[in-house]
Amino acid sequence: MMFLDRARIFVKAGDGGNGHVGFRREKYVPAGGPAGGDGGRGGSVIFQADANLSTLIDFKYIKNYKAENGEHGQKKNQYGKDAEDLIVLIPPGTLIKHGETGEVIADLIKDKQKLLIAQGGRGGRGNTKFATATRQAPAFAERGEEGPSFWVDLELKLIADAGLVGYPNAGKSTLISVVSAAKPKIANYPFTTLIPNLGVVSLGVGESFVLADIPGIIEGAHVGVGLGTDFLRHVERTRVIVHVVDVAAVDGRDPLDDYKQINKELSLFSEKLSTLPQVVVGNKMDLPGADQDFDRLAQLVATENREIFPISAATSQGTSDLVNHIGNMLREIKATDPVGQGLEEEILVYHPETQTNPVEDFTLSRDNEDYVVEGAGLTRLMNRLDLNNDETIDYLQRLFEKIGLYKKLKADNIPEGTTVRVGELEFEYYE
Repeated sequence: MMFLDRARIFVKAGDGGNGHVGFRREKYVPAGGPAGGDGGRGGSVIFQADANLSTLIDFKYIKNYKAENGEHGQKKNQYGKDAEDLIVLIPPGTLIKHGETGEVIADLIKDKQKLLIAQGGRGGRGNTKFATATRQAPAFAERGEEGPSFWVDLELKLIADAGLVGYPNAGKSTLISVVSAAKPKIANYPFTTLIPNLGVVSLGVGESFVLADIPGIIEGAHVGVGLGTDFLRHVERTRVIVHVVDVAAVDGRDPLDDYKQINKELSLFSEKLSTLPQVVVGNKMDLPGADQDFDRLAQLVATENREIFPISAATSQGTSDLVNHIGNMLREIKATDPVGQGLEEEILVYHPETQTNPVEDFTLSRDNEDYVVEGAGLTRLMNRLDLNNDETIDYLQRLFEKIGLYKKLKADNIPEGTTVRVGELEFEYYE
């Protein structure tokens, strides 16, 4: 099956339904009041981590995710129906970034954890909501708010308890096939493993851990040489690094140099990787000459206070002791660092700045002879109004007074007769 650990998709929240302009039409009530209902909320787009998924392959074929719009308001003060939210399932371990700004929005690492990525547009208010003591029969309503839309970059980092690292052909694929049910492709050439393989290692009834076979790392991987950063990305998730070294030097390299180079690449890519607990594995001990190089490697590893295990993945020699040791390490780590605990009950919400600014938060600037009023909250409101409706303009005049716009124009000594622009609305300023 193809593995895909990066994807770019387009998300669009549903638009809110329009508010309705309506009036009571009842027998014996010749001048009924307003009776226009509010529009329904547009559907939101929600990402949800799903442990049944392990790749981003589905996003190769479907790139547009749009929630439904809310229903329009109706007569007799009937509200439009809210639209259903669109749930987009992603694998745990997916990093979510804003496709245009690169902003990291969230990192979903736990099964069922959710992120509301695009909030559905609010429904427009019907004319009933604009009735006041002096405006008893408003003939205008709001349009529904447009749901936000933008590109999102998804980046999957495998979540595994332990990650196998080492040069190509060090024996990682063979090891994971021996200690777990994983059946990776195995052959005698570099980069046999083109995708990270996951295997579940059983330690007994009710106890296991996930082992990831990370594809081979070579010199320069931290800057993208070979398969580079695409694979190093996955190592960041692991709690324990299992460093496999070919102590039989089958490919003619020095095992000590291999060990040093892999650790160098890990530290250059991420400082965090250099501090993770690491178990060293001297593999291919069944081959001639392995004993001598294993002893050399063991002396170096001892100076770094790391454990080293002599094994032969091909014959399963020493693998039982190795997995039990890794299991004990993970047991101790998880007791003090239960990553993701309780996250399934938390729903993260992404709030772009434009969605949180109040109407009262605006700025005044000059554009040649005109003055321009700008504010995200004010713009959002005006986009929902029909500026060709005289009653709407009357409403806005009262709103500008309420939020202090006229007071600001006076305080800044704006000359009378000056054109002031607020979004698509223009008016001449007079005290």
